[in-house]
Amino acid sequence: MKLKRTGKPVFFVVFVLILALAFTAFFGISDYYGDTKKVYLKGASEIRWGIDIKGGVEAVFSPDKKGVDITSDDMDAAKSIIETRLVNNNITDYEVFADNSNHQIIVRFPWAADESNFDAAAAVQELGETAMLTFCEGETQEKTILSGTDVKKATPGVDEQGNYVVYLDFNDAGSSKFAEATARLVNQTISIWMDETLLSAPTVNQAITGGTCYITGMEDDTAAKELADKINAGSLPFGLTVDDSKLQIISPTLGSDALNVMVIAGSIAFGLICLLMILRYRLNGVIASIALLGQLAGSIACISGYFASANSFTLTIPGIAGIILSIGVGVDCNVIAAERIRDEFQKGKTIDGAIDSGYKNSLSAIIDGNVTIVIVSVVLMGAFGTPDSILAKIFAPIMSLFGTQVTGAIYSFGYTLLIGTIFNLIMGIWASKTMLKSISQFKCLRNPWLYGGSKNA
Repeated sequence: MKLKRTGKPVFFVVFVLILALAFTAFFGISDYYGDTKKVYLKGASEIRWGIDIKGGVEAVFSPDKKGVDITSDDMDAAKSIIETRLVNNNITDYEVFADNSNHQIIVRFPWAADESNFDAAAAVQELGETAMLTFCEGETQEKTILSGTDVKKATPGVDEQGNYVVYLDFNDAGSSKFAEATARLVNQTISIWMDETLLSAPTVNQAITGGTCYITGMEDDTAAKELADKINAGSLPFGLTVDDSKLQIISPTLGSDALNVMVIAGSIAFGLICLLMILRYRLNGVIASIALLGQLAGSIACISGYFASANSFTLTIPGIAGIILSIGVGVDCNVIAAERIRDEFQKGKTIDGAIDSGYKNSLSAIIDGNVTIVIVSVVLMGAFGTPDSILAKIFAPIMSLFGTQVTGAIYSFGYTLLIGTIFNLIMGIWASKTMLKSISQFKCLRNPWLYGGSKNA
């Protein structure tokens, strides 16, 4: 049987693509317009470090009233108000998840980078307080017209012109107050505030007496829903209390040191592994090292938000461990293939025959090992991920027996292990084989010894 050969230029194409991915994934692509930085491709510096690296707080909030009919909309609104207060405290690196089935909100946020005396207890307590929504005359909070208790419901929608809006329904008291205020403030501004944060400042066009109105100026349906949730949050019939038994305080010093140690150890280990593979498997080892670089770059790209379809992922220390473990799996993949190629030379195969047969015979073992790890990763993400994720919903019937299990550190480990394994399948099987078959076509490299065969072959 005649073997199909891979063209010589293919090696350079794949090699350049991997180098380009590695460079852009690690360093990103950006430029400056004056003092404004415009990011085209996110690099490793854009990674959101988890609270176990920066240090921070993890708290679980629950309604402080029993017997109250709490809907999913109430939980979403409560989640929105916590997010608002986090941003209002200059905390933009956070995770907030609403567990509607158990009426819990899991909040994780890191220490501020430039603060040494961050009061975690005060911050957590403030996040759980009932929101104060107010409608004020003008663009300041000096004169209050009505409060969130006067709003029956806020609903996102679209007006007759196709613009995104938020519809407000007032109760009887709110309708009277709003009718009087809008009749008096025609062509003037009524501002809507949550605590001390300005949500919207619409201009009154005419007196509104029907007990309803709508707010314009929304960019899209997402913005409209977010504003509606924030307004609904101001009229929640409950406050949120913290479960002290689940409050976790993480030291920023420990996380920072662990990060430095793991990055240094990982870099040294990666270099040593590549060196050992080159010494042991010669040209096969060189190709394997290039493939491992591509696997690592792919993992970093998925974490940093490099790909437009994937948001930046919060990377924890267990997440770094997942990357390192996936690299180990990638090494195993290349070792299996290299050993099978060496076995084929012992059977008297040519270079082309040994490479084809070696990868063919190793494929089953590689697939079995990687699929097993993919299954484990998916289970970890489903069991310890956010309640609204697809995987969590799949495992919900089982995990509901154990209560909420949202644990960002374990989820991060499962995520990085999963993407690392997926890129291992791409780089360790397709890229490695393609590059090796291509480079073996060069006359100066047609020596079986370079691929694990005998010098005298």
